[in-house]
Amino acid sequence: MKSVADKNSLSLDAIDLRILEQLQQDAALSNQALAEKVHVSSATCLRRVKRLTDAGLIERQVAILSPQHLGHGLTAILEITLDHQALEHLVAFETRAAADASVQQCYRVSPGPDFVLIVQLADMADYNAFVQRMLSLDANVRNVRTFFATHRAKFGTQVVLPAL
Repeated sequence: MKSVADKNSLSLDAIDLRILEQLQQDAALSNQALAEKVHVSSATCLRRVKRLTDAGLIERQVAILSPQHLGHGLTAILEITLDHQALEHLVAFETRAAADASVQQCYRVSPGPDFVLIVQLADMADYNAFVQRMLSLDANVRNVRTFFATHRAKFGTQVVLPAL
């Protein structure tokens, strides 16, 4: 059976890839249902999922909720530039951003701004409160450029799996 090795030298075979593919589509599958879909025994499936999780390939399993149905209909994409980019300043801002419940994604980027944040908010009043607590009070934030999503054409979490 062919296998693919990742950067952590964990060898992935066709069964592992099928498991990962199925879990990316529906992480709520029971172990038995997953085993049936990838054509292995329940014990083998459970052992492989544990191995993939322990190796860090499966970071976590979550439910993806509809923000609009929960009163969070405003998605903002923010580009943030700091005055000082020394490591301690970058880490301090990143830590604050990651701790804020409204921040869904936080990326340190280059070139251009220092950070890009994806923020899910209820409305403009909620956005203004976010700006006050996260950006206006931070003396190291030099520039903020915000884009508001007007339509979501695609939202996904799937990672393209290697071919064998």
